[in-house]
Amino acid sequence: MATRTDAPTRREQILKEAARLFAERGFHGVGVDEIGAAVGISGPGLYRHFAGKDAMLAELLVGISGQLLTGAKRRLAEAEGVTGSGPGAEAVLDSLIEGHIDFALDDRPLITLHDRELDRLRDADRKMVRQLQRQYVELWVGVVREVYPAVTEPSARSAVHSVFGLLNSTPHLGRPGALPGRTVTSELLHRMARGAFAAVGE
Repeated sequence: MATRTDAPTRREQILKEAARLFAERGFHGVGVDEIGAAVGISGPGLYRHFAGKDAMLAELLVGISGQLLTGAKRRLAEAEGVTGSGPGAEAVLDSLIEGHIDFALDDRPLITLHDRELDRLRDADRKMVRQLQRQYVELWVGVVREVYPAVTEPSARSAVHSVFGLLNSTPHLGRPGALPGRTVTSELLHRMARGAFAAVGE
């Protein structure tokens, strides 16, 4: 999701490779030596950056939940504009969908990791993930109800969760090279998401 163009830090490199390996082979199927080898350092060298695999998993899952929420808040603020005369709720909803599609296409290992390994987090970390996710959902619910005022809050919330399920299905769409291309895939997902919200707004 990040738009930064500078080189990733060693810590970020470790997290990226850990996410990939955990998603491919499972949390318990990967050792610190393998993660270290993927970034060109010794396994023990990882402990200069993380206390262990559990700490990596927590930072990955709490981190992406926080990034999604922060990104959504930023998109809302940008859409509203400094003068409050920004685009309407339709454009805000489109922007939120675009942001989540970026995540779904760029961070596919994290989706797999969340689905498989969330229960391995410490209670405090898992609660933090859930708290951040609830805030993210409620932000979407507010925008959806602006676009479709007749939709009740429970229905809007159900629709948001359904759209997340749709967008987060990207790990099951085949290997990245098997997809029709990022632009085509992104446009298709966007149309499907808007179609789902339109259906609940009928």
